[in-house]
Amino acid sequence: MTTANLHPPMISAIALLGGEGVLHAAPRVAMDWISVVRRGLPSASVDAVVRLTRITQAQLAQALAIPERTLARRKREGVLSPEESAKFVRLARVVERAETVFEDTDSALNWLQSTNASLGGVTPLSLLDTDIGADSVLDTLGRIEHGVFA
Repeated sequence: MTTANLHPPMISAIALLGGEGVLHAAPRVAMDWISVVRRGLPSASVDAVVRLTRITQAQLAQALAIPERTLARRKREGVLSPEESAKFVRLARVVERAETVFEDTDSALNWLQSTNASLGGVTPLSLLDTDIGADSVLDTLGRIEHGVFA
């Protein structure tokens, strides 16, 4: 058994949002995500994120600054707004990046939900409602990857 078999498979941003079957798309590069966001993610993406991250819908709503009632309504309607979709795609891309840095899904998810002194004592997850916050999280992940916070 190789060491690669000792860790659960990492979750891509596509898989985190429900896979190609849910997205009705196969985004491979950043530019591919634009049309997905503009048309709005299927609401099934919310359930996929909850299932794969084990972050509750209430926690996601709070972290992404989307009212829970709005998420519930979107689930009934079947599609998220472009703005809400952008927040979910940002979350998925940050989770994917954290998994790459930590080389493990559970470690990445634990890090995202743990307070971090380099991020002002808040959780990385709590910063993902804004581009600036997400950039700060990605910058911190880059520092970790390069041993600055080793």
